[in-house]
Order: sequence, then C-alpha cells, then structure tokens
Amino acid sequence: MQVVKTELDGVLVFEPTPHRDARGFFSRTSDNAVLAAAGIDPTFPQDSQSRSVRGVIRGMHGRLGRGEAKLVRCAHGAVHDVVVDVRPGSPTFGRQVSVILDDESMRSVYIPRGFLHGFQALTDVADTCYRIDAVHDPSEDVSVRFDDPDLAIAWPLPPAMVSDRDRSAPSWREFCDRLQPAAGGA
Repeated sequence: MQVVKTELDGVLVFEPTPHRDARGFFSRTSDNAVLAAAGIDPTFPQDSQSRSVRGVIRGMHGRLGRGEAKLVRCAHGAVHDVVVDVRPGSPTFGRQVSVILDDESMRSVYIPRGFLHGFQALTDVADTCYRIDAVHDPSEDVSVRFDDPDLAIAWPLPPAMVSDRDRSAPSWREFCDRLQPAAGGA
C-alpha cells in the first residue's frame, strides 16, 4: 500500500494494490501498521456509510471543538472528494485538495482534524465509507456552502441534489468569522 502526501499537511492518500483475476479482485482497504507508520492512530470507534446518486453533493462538513479525523473511501462507484484546510494559523488555510475515490483504484483519503470535507457522486450509485476517530457529537457540527464563490470548489458535474442543510449552510466568510473566536479543530 502506497502512502501519498498531498499539498495539505496531514491529508494523505492511501493507494492499495488490488489483486485481480478472473473471479474479480481482493484488496486490503486499510492496514493498521501502514496507518501507524504514517503517524495516524488506527483507532476508529465509528464506521459510517452513505449512498448517493450521480450529481449529489454532500458537504462541506466539519466539526469544531474536539474535531474528528476520517479515513474515507468509495466502496462502490466513484466520488470527487474535496478537503479544505480550516486550521487557524495554517499556511494552507482555505486551500483545498481533491481526489477521485472509486471502486477501481480503491484509494482512500485520510482527513485529519481541522478540515472541511465533502464529495460529489460521479456514478449512478456511489457508496462512501468513513472510518471516524470520534463518536459523532452533533453540537460540534459545522458546514460551509458547497457552492461558495470564495472557496470556488470545481465540482465536475452540475449539482443534482443537495440537502437543505447544505444548501442553507453559512458562507466561507461567515464560517471564518465564527472560527476566529473558536480557534478549535474543524
């Protein structure tokens, strides 16, 4: 399994080597020793999964307070995954990286505390799996509009469906105003 650094410190892409034959494939999707060697605590007390249809956008979501780290992969289909740095004082604050997660490459992305996360489904059905390092606490939830012009996320498809929560999320500027006094993880 290869570990690839991104331009955002701590955001890592894990690229497994699937073993394919006439029956299909077998692949390691996570490896605690590889995670630990990359400086990641492999303890994830919560696993979650979402299913989305083509064009659905989920995001941009994060957590203030303790925050949470996630290891995200797409078990079926493909998603355009986006991560935004919201760590106060970070030299890459407000910058983003994106990666295609799909059931062919089987890559996953590790998103440390202090980042917003979202994705868009690129296939008719996309099942996205999250390994989360903290039990969800709704009181820490934060979000930023997926189509905020200051973030200017380049979604590859027109948005087919977005939740009411995501559509009514604060702007990037409103989020930054809230973040300054909090100065915690996202």
